[in-house]
Amino acid sequence: MNLEMLTQPIIRSAIQALQQGDHSAWLAQFSPDLTFTDEGLPANFLKFSEHAMGHERFTRIDRVENQGLDIYGAFHSDRWGDFETFFKFQLGGDGKIRQLDIGQVSPLG
Repeated sequence: MNLEMLTQPIIRSAIQALQQGDHSAWLAQFSPDLTFTDEGLPANFLKFSEHAMGHERFTRIDRVENQGLDIYGAFHSDRWGDFETFFKFQLGGDGKIRQLDIGQVSPLG
């Protein structure tokens, strides 16, 4: 998959690590005090990461918004199947990702 549409280098690195199932490269992109939500609810980022690596990935990126911080597209999970999703990132002052919000995209977008 072409990740050139991801204009934020750290976001591109994180998604590339996710796509490749590279757990250590994925974790390296995030701040230690990361806030993480799944479907709007606080969730355990390390547990999510452990289960996602090698088992979850974007199959298509449809659009990137908010200066490259919000990604929308088709997603595959070995556990949950295929669905439309969003990943919304916020960066911290240290240049790492300080917040990640993920969830399914509603039919209305």
